[in-house]
Amino acid sequence: MVLKSECSKIEPYTTKDGSTIRELMHPAVHGNSKQSLAEATVPPGGVTILHKHSLAEEIYQITEGSGIMTLGSEEFEVRVGDTVCIPPGTSHRIQNTGEKELKIFCCCAPAYSHEDTELLGS
Repeated sequence: MVLKSECSKIEPYTTKDGSTIRELMHPAVHGNSKQSLAEATVPPGGVTILHKHSLAEEIYQITEGSGIMTLGSEEFEVRVGDTVCIPPGTSHRIQNTGEKELKIFCCCAPAYSHEDTELLGS
């Protein structure tokens, strides 16, 4: 079995936190079993809604742009090449502080689901 996807053929959608994502690999679509990988885009000046996931651990890899990451009670700058681990149950959001799109590879284990996303405010 070949588990392959093509980014250019994947339709983006908006997650509960307000980011636009393309599910590059997800069990519900591609047949893999334990994790998901998506490309998230936050427009200039945009910010995701503060949220947390009870089950999923997330890893963000910044591939374009720059921003401010809120992770629990901490805030810090992120830029191309930075990687952030978000433990389950940790509140988080990301703000695009640059003049171009902020793009992030997001890996979730277990795979991302709207049901595991709890919105905590703006």
